[in-house]
Formats: sequence, structure tokens, C-alpha cells
Amino acid sequence: MSQFLRTLKDRLPAPLRWQLRRARHFGAARYCTVCGSHVRGFVPAGNIRRENVECPVCGSRERHRLGWLFLERRTNLHDGRPKRLLHIAPEFSLERRFRRIAGLDYLSADLENPAMVKMDITRIQYPDASFDAIYCSHVLEHIPDDRAALREFYRVLKPGGWAALLVPVLGAHTVEDVIEDDAERLRRYLGVDHVRAYGLDMVERMRAAGFWAEAVQARDLVSPAQMTTFGFLDEPVFYGVKPITPT
Repeated sequence: MSQFLRTLKDRLPAPLRWQLRRARHFGAARYCTVCGSHVRGFVPAGNIRRENVECPVCGSRERHRLGWLFLERRTNLHDGRPKRLLHIAPEFSLERRFRRIAGLDYLSADLENPAMVKMDITRIQYPDASFDAIYCSHVLEHIPDDRAALREFYRVLKPGGWAALLVPVLGAHTVEDVIEDDAERLRRYLGVDHVRAYGLDMVERMRAAGFWAEAVQARDLVSPAQMTTFGFLDEPVFYGVKPITPT
């Protein structure tokens, strides 16, 4: 394809670009839970390059597809009742879906990248009980004081509100060794700008902040065959609810 045609395609509205990509990549092997596309396969991606990762239509990766399915199946996000959602470090494909949900007052936030507001999640500038829900994926592993961020999430949620959090999980227990070498940090933490490798004990960090919390594994949401079709890894979504009555 010529550079002119590539530039022309990039300037098309997102819905039209997605329709063209759906036609180009159509197939029955894989299904994207974010954009609803049936495709021949997902494409390679990742800091440590992996096969069968990214949707060629909307750009979603495993964590985005899992997160969206979790929101659909395990939360009240789509019940049509008015609610306010805080979306941290917004992914384009998910932001587009959030904005289309009936009754949802949507707010995206990021410290450095484009979003509706600039926000340091360890010092959120909104009052107590400002939000009904928080979605935050693959952010906390970058935050030195993630416990402060969890306390802030808890504070700004309304009683009965919930947070769906995704982080890279590499074992049972979180490791926070200080690593100066970028290559070693990439190897052990999966990112040169990651400050820890989370374990399933992330649940305990959420509980320490006040949440009722659980880890919901991908395999708890779908069948083994769907794990392959949706391109999921066997990873968890950490789900926390702010109790209506403080514990």
C-alpha cells in the first residue's frame, strides 16, 4: 500500500477504519470482546514480543479483552442506571466503548498522556464519594506508592461503588526489589518502567485500603475454548467494592 493510501486511511473516522479492518482480517479463529470483530488471528505485540496478542481491528490486547468481558459479566456497568466512572490511563478502544454506555458519566484521567483531566492517582483532586466505579488497567505497577493510590481509589468511590483493577501478575506474592538495570527490570518485572511484580496477594493490598476484594481469573469467566478464541491469558481481574457500612 502506498504512503498516500496509508495516510488517507489514518484520517478516516475510527468507525470506518474499523469496518475496513474487519473486512480485511475477517475470519472465525478469534473474536475480540472489545470491538466485536471476528478475525483470522490476533497479531504479535508486547514489550517482550509475543504472538497472537493484539486485535488487528481495534488494537485491544489480552488485558483489554478480559477487562471488558469482566465489566460486562460481573459488574452493573451496563444496567442503564446513572453512574459516574473514572477511567485511569484511558485505552482508546475501551474509551470509545465507555462513551457509548447509556447513563454513564465518563471521566478519563492520566498524569502524562492525553485524557480529559490530568491526575496523580496518589493525590486525586476530587472529593470523597465522587465516583460509582473506577477502571484502572496496567498502571499501578508504575506507581512507587501504589498503596496510596489504592487508598485514594477507595476514598473517591461512593459506598457500594467498585473498582476493577488489572496489573501484571507473575506469582503468588508481590516482589518489590529495587532494580537499577533496565534489562533486568524488563526480565523480572516485564517493563523497564515497572517498579514491582505483583502477585495474587494484590487482593490483600486492596483489603488493607478498605475494599472488600477478590481476584477473578479469566478461566472463571469463560470456557477453555473461549480462552483461546478470545486470546485471553490465564490472568486475574482484581475487583474491589467499597462497603456501604464501613468495616
